[in-house]
Amino acid sequence: MSEVLQTLRLKSPEKTEELARAIAPVLQTGDVLLLEGGLGAGKTHFARAIIQARLAAVGLSEDVPSPTYTLVQTYSDGIAEIWHADLYRLSETAEIDELGLFDAFDNAICLIEWPDRLGNLAPAATLRCRFEFGGTEGERFLSLSSLNARWAKIVSDFA
Repeated sequence: MSEVLQTLRLKSPEKTEELARAIAPVLQTGDVLLLEGGLGAGKTHFARAIIQARLAAVGLSEDVPSPTYTLVQTYSDGIAEIWHADLYRLSETAEIDELGLFDAFDNAICLIEWPDRLGNLAPAATLRCRFEFGGTEGERFLSLSSLNARWAKIVSDFA
């Protein structure tokens, strides 16, 4: 199980976007973010903001739809390929290999919604991002956890 590194209170969707924009530039090939939380908790909003920030940093702009029906959307910022996956509709782990995710874990930045569908196939050095609803409209609590020392250093910057 991952060690909780930080729990953040995000008072609005804009604060969620700010955090995503702060994380985006430190991501590199091989980074996997596991985005957990219930329906509407902010997983797609967070992933979309990361992708748009990476693209904007190199002068690109692209619509970033939810991958709910396509399962995987891919983007390139010219530095790294970015995979945004929504595994909600998967029924067995064999489907993960068919999507090409195992290769992407090594060769891309991966933002994975509904990572519980990976079972025990998730890479060890991930950053788990658990979104929970807060007490007010738009408020979220985000717990960041990992066993990887690199993530511990990065997350400490968001205190």
